[in-house]
Amino acid sequence: MATITDIKSILYSEKSLGLQEQGKIVVQTSTRVTKNSLKEIFKEYFGIKPVAVNSLRMSGKTKRFRGVLGSRADYKKFYVTLPEGAEIESLTV
Repeated sequence: MATITDIKSILYSEKSLGLQEQGKIVVQTSTRVTKNSLKEIFKEYFGIKPVAVNSLRMSGKTKRFRGVLGSRADYKKFYVTLPEGAEIESLTV
């Protein structure tokens, strides 16, 4: 089962800030988190039941550092739609 520590960060970009005005939050998590487990995390820790959760699996970029080939970690990105009028104070900008 996923826990709150599986949420790596809340993404703040131009696109995600526009979505926040519509009641959607963009969350970056580890690859083992599922839609249902993320819904449980939001219910348990924030007290809000999400209306919808859309997921996206992001592959880590391949990068070269000082001639050595490596890659960044894979992660999942979730778009969480909150109910009408619901807001998480600690996550809003």
